[in-house]
Amino acid sequence: MTLLQIMPDDAPDTVLLRTRDEDAIAQALRERSVSFTRWPQRAEVTPQTTSEELLDAYRSEVDELCADQGLRLVDVARLHPEEGAEWQERAAKARSTFLDEHRHAEDEVRFFAHGTGCFYLHLDDRVYAVVCEAGDLLSVPAGTRHWFDMGPVPDFCAIRFFEKEDGWVGDFTQEPIAEGFPRLDALLGEG
Repeated sequence: MTLLQIMPDDAPDTVLLRTRDEDAIAQALRERSVSFTRWPQRAEVTPQTTSEELLDAYRSEVDELCADQGLRLVDVARLHPEEGAEWQERAAKARSTFLDEHRHAEDEVRFFAHGTGCFYLHLDDRVYAVVCEAGDLLSVPAGTRHWFDMGPVPDFCAIRFFEKEDGWVGDFTQEPIAEGFPRLDALLGEG
């Protein structure tokens, strides 16, 4: 189930709000111009599910969102656990890519079709840790400082939406803030 934990940006051990209530999550994020909604689960995602099959299952939602927000490009990002050192290296590299605070020139729009990932939104003097799970659609406004953790054993599949081909490229702030906050596994009580 989705989780929101809000902490002061200078006191990561202080929890101002922790909730799994979807309405409370949507309201708290809406107050900060972040959109959180849920889509019905239309497909069971396995490692064998192709991107085309997934996009076809959500075609009406994808097309409507693209038309409403002027999004032109859609793809699928995924990592599923595998055996072996090669996968472990690939997973560790993927995880570390977005663990530092950054921002994007366009909105970051993601739909989680499977698994879990956590967006940490640095909004003024607060950090909003949003643990997204299957069915969650999150839209983070352009320019929002944030970072993302897919966990020590990444297992997720997300539909990504872009205005431009390089919309996913991060502008890193070089601030070390992310280092002090609990990672996804700690937020979920697994670490």
